[in-house]
Amino acid sequence: MIASIGIDLCEIARMEKLLQNGRFLSRFFSPEEQAYITGKGNNAAQTMAGIFAAKEALGKALDVGITADIREISVLHDGNGSPYYTLSGEYARLAEDRRISAFFLSISHENGMAAAVCVAERNG
Repeated sequence: MIASIGIDLCEIARMEKLLQNGRFLSRFFSPEEQAYITGKGNNAAQTMAGIFAAKEALGKALDVGITADIREISVLHDGNGSPYYTLSGEYARLAEDRRISAFFLSISHENGMAAAVCVAERNG
């Protein structure tokens, strides 16, 4: 059953500026995310905006926002390019405490914005 939903928007131009600051990338993104973002070339800022929005959307779905190390929310991609979450630390504990069994993620980009929707599922 659906437990909650979170959504977020992120301006791509904002991420374009922040992408030039390597400190921002390492402060907010896991090593795997950093490699994925930088590997996107001209689409790096768009990709970074989508991943950042996805992290914010998960925080909203958990009803806590970003209250711990945001790198504990990692957005990875499967062999087909579909995004998914892996959680560690405080966010993994929060999901367990709320009996969340799965998260579903969709990311989209259009007209200078990236959007992400996170659906949290609870079994039982």
